[in-house]
Amino acid sequence: MAKKLVGTVSHYYSKLGVAIVDLREDLAVGDRISIEGSSTNVQQTVDSMQVEHESVKAAGKGSSVGMKVPDKVRPGDNVYLEE
Repeated sequence: MAKKLVGTVSHYYSKLGVAIVDLREDLAVGDRISIEGSSTNVQQTVDSMQVEHESVKAAGKGSSVGMKVPDKVRPGDNVYLEE
């Protein structure tokens, strides 16, 4: 399966299970992503995203989005779109 780098994790809120991702490419609800790092390997479908505490269906390059993640991720982890 081809992967395309779409962003990087900038922060992780462990109590909420939320990652903040700085986007380099567009991302939309329903997209399948993989979050990968030295000790991270999480795959999920984007169920919801927020920008400035407002729910959005899609976000563009340069945005910082918050999204629920099923497992711990770390700042610096790369976020890939699975195509």
